[in-house]
Amino acid sequence: MTVSLYDRLGGYDAIGGFVEALIGRAQTDSLLGRFWAHRSEDRNARDLQMLIDYLVRETGGRMYYTGRDMVLAHAGMGITDIDWSRFIEIVIHVAGELGVGKSEGAEVLAFVGGLKGDIVTAG
Repeated sequence: MTVSLYDRLGGYDAIGGFVEALIGRAQTDSLLGRFWAHRSEDRNARDLQMLIDYLVRETGGRMYYTGRDMVLAHAGMGITDIDWSRFIEIVIHVAGELGVGKSEGAEVLAFVGGLKGDIVTAG
């Protein structure tokens, strides 16, 4: 029996903790913080929950994702390759801090890397 990435990552609570740490770090980052500036606490909380739901579903957990696809969710944000690289650095750092295994981390990075074309829209 194959164990899902969701289960190998530790399930809902582990993914939720990862997302909270990741977004918390990105929000205070000198480069990426601008994407959360001037947004309400409620909007940020909703987007955080949408990301948790999305990652739970995409890693094999039982979650119904009601959010937009990645192209629509990031349209007009002006995310650059430099922004993307910094975000991936934070992903790797947070995963390391939380003790994500090498195999699982590689799977997560491969999945997230596949989203770049949908998210990076600016030069």
